[in-house]
Amino acid sequence: MIHWKNLTSIEQFQDLVEESSFHPIAIFKHSTRCSISDAAKARLERQWDDSKAPNTSVYYLDLLNYRAISNAIAETFHVEHQSPQVIVIKNGKPVYDASHMNIQFENIKSKI
Repeated sequence: MIHWKNLTSIEQFQDLVEESSFHPIAIFKHSTRCSISDAAKARLERQWDDSKAPNTSVYYLDLLNYRAISNAIAETFHVEHQSPQVIVIKNGKPVYDASHMNIQFENIKSKI
């Protein structure tokens, strides 16, 4: 089960980049109007296993309400915006990103 933390401000994004120096961070960018995004989120929730992703904070970004944060993520990490998308951050840098049906827990786990 995923213990989502809602990502709702640019300041919080800046803080989580700092937080990634202590443990991995995963950001899931979700469009609540997109059926593919809904399917990717549901699959990730079914697959997620905290015991295989120890000390990983998982942030949920609602793209419809917080698009400016998604833009800041793309600009900061030079990762093209996708929806849905997952980005794994370690030590202030993106180490993995995937979008659409390529979002799989096993792939994320291998990067954290």
